[in-house]
Amino acid sequence: MKRIGLFLGCNIPLRRPDIEYSMRYILKEFGVEVVDLEGATCCPAFGTMPSVDLVGWCVGAAWNMAIAEEKGVDMITGCGSCYGSLNEARYHMEKHPEIKEKVNEILAKGGKKYEGKVKVWNVYNYLYEVIGLDAIKEKVKYPLNEMVLGIQVGCHNLWPSKAHTSNDDDVFHPKRLKEVCEALGGKAPEYSTMLDCCGMGALGSLAKEKSWNLFLNKVEKMRAEINPELLVTGCSSCLLRFDNDQAQMKKEGLIDWEVPAVHVAQLVALCLGAEPEKAVGLAEVPIEGIVEKIRGGK
Repeated sequence: MKRIGLFLGCNIPLRRPDIEYSMRYILKEFGVEVVDLEGATCCPAFGTMPSVDLVGWCVGAAWNMAIAEEKGVDMITGCGSCYGSLNEARYHMEKHPEIKEKVNEILAKGGKKYEGKVKVWNVYNYLYEVIGLDAIKEKVKYPLNEMVLGIQVGCHNLWPSKAHTSNDDDVFHPKRLKEVCEALGGKAPEYSTMLDCCGMGALGSLAKEKSWNLFLNKVEKMRAEINPELLVTGCSSCLLRFDNDQAQMKKEGLIDWEVPAVHVAQLVALCLGAEPEKAVGLAEVPIEGIVEKIRGGK
């Protein structure tokens, strides 16, 4: 049986545990044993420690990866920020062995050692490479029947591409998330702002209006070009913007439209038969119509 260490990061357990449920559900469905990484901490994300303390940043990341190494498993995360930060820290330590040495001096005080053996996956790359599109198609109980999806891969899932252990062949024309969605029976057309940032992250904390404008520009062009029924993200941070923040924009009168949004793990879980109230129960943009359409096969 395949085994994988589940790295949750901060946002998923704090704000969207329905993503955790969905990840656990689909991994079990595909015969993958989920290994909990007890003692794991923040990744730590780009807007914090990497900006002020490179060694401290690498210590945090190495601590998490060392836990997975002790358990003899690779790691999977539903957060693009975690995926990017962990992989970039790993890459940075490979390129700068003197930093890795300092990191292990600090980790030793906590009884840990980082060797650099662990591979970090995001959900859709794991589904694409390890599970495979054919296996996904075989497991689908509720196909999407050509539902039009607006996909958001997520910046940190793609760049810095050299640092990532698994990635699209062409990060400027990403196909993997699209093909996973198509394996569920959906349609994921290209649109002009596909690579644009959703505005989440540090900008959202420092300049909310500018941050929201990035999202609005992206989605309004998406709506004009492909008119999606559902937005699908490859990143939990992006989902907070696409779902939770979109709902807030509607409440504040900034938009007069709404498009339901899910993380790709949630969409796969729904199509495989997961309980909707557990898989998407925390959605703020109304999603009942989408669930009914998926379950009803209409």
